[in-house]
Amino acid sequence: MLREVVDRIQKEQNISREDLALLLTAGDEEIACLKEKAREVADEVYGKQIFIRGLIEFTNYCKNDCLYCGIRRSNRCAERYRLSEEEILSCCENGYALGFRTFVLQGGEDSYFTDEKICALIRKIKAGYPDCALTLSIGEKEKDSYQAYFDAGADRYLLRHETADEAHYRRLHPAEMSLVHRKQCLRNLKEIGYQVGCGFMVGSPGQTVDTLYEDLQFIRKLQPHMVGIGPFIPQKDTPFGAEKVGTLEMTLRLLSIIRLLLPRVLLPATTALGTIHPLGREKGIQAGANVVMPNLSPVAVRDKYLLYDNKICTVDEAAECRYCMQRRMEGIGYQVVVDRGDYREQR
Repeated sequence: MLREVVDRIQKEQNISREDLALLLTAGDEEIACLKEKAREVADEVYGKQIFIRGLIEFTNYCKNDCLYCGIRRSNRCAERYRLSEEEILSCCENGYALGFRTFVLQGGEDSYFTDEKICALIRKIKAGYPDCALTLSIGEKEKDSYQAYFDAGADRYLLRHETADEAHYRRLHPAEMSLVHRKQCLRNLKEIGYQVGCGFMVGSPGQTVDTLYEDLQFIRKLQPHMVGIGPFIPQKDTPFGAEKVGTLEMTLRLLSIIRLLLPRVLLPATTALGTIHPLGREKGIQAGANVVMPNLSPVAVRDKYLLYDNKICTVDEAAECRYCMQRRMEGIGYQVVVDRGDYREQR
């Protein structure tokens, strides 16, 4: 029965609410066929290659007050920082020497970093490393800003939608934020020409099979190049500090389902997955993921960019993260490659 469901999802690249409920509640042994099929599909497109992204968390200031996030503006316990342009460029220099060919600039929605500052930074990075891809993950902007970053040389943009269900969105975000606007941002990014990434937390407060179904249908219709999902992990200084952690198993099942819906998608095995289980990232790869994101941020600020508690690798130097990841991937039969790791279009 389950194998028939999995085969149907792969063939139609769609999923019904009933099939989703079945896959999320089936026993662990029964569900092995889902993960096996997802890994098989990923291997058909990307082989045994795993792409690495160098993550640079350059500011933890944020104007937003999302209820789940440790760098929300109301969190007075957060020790704020901003990296200078020189520090960011030093992270890129170090990363390039370690074999990174994609840099991810991630930060809160920080008004200090104006469009002019962001564009100048993009130009310097692209001038210094023309063979590298540059991904931005800096939140909701107006279309003109996205266009300016793209014209300056940015290649990709990550903007997790967090939930495609209006009522669930309201539970996770303050009143001034809008799901309609966030979805429009993603459409604008695609229209401009970015490789676009969306995604959501697994196990966030109020999440149900119905909200997950809405997420999957939104992703299927958007057809993003990247999808970032990871388990919800509470941060003690937020309103959700006492909520339950999202589970490894639910995250793995959803990774596999997304791989079947979008066979060519770039799908990270996230740091959050590694935080809730010592082999979380390896298990993510075995469930269909093909991207990992070691941290290039200076060690001095890593424990300040705490979106959630108990984040791993906060005291490791960049080289430690890079070569640890390589060994981990080799341990399960995969190879970390020195490559931009672009989305592979259908031929």
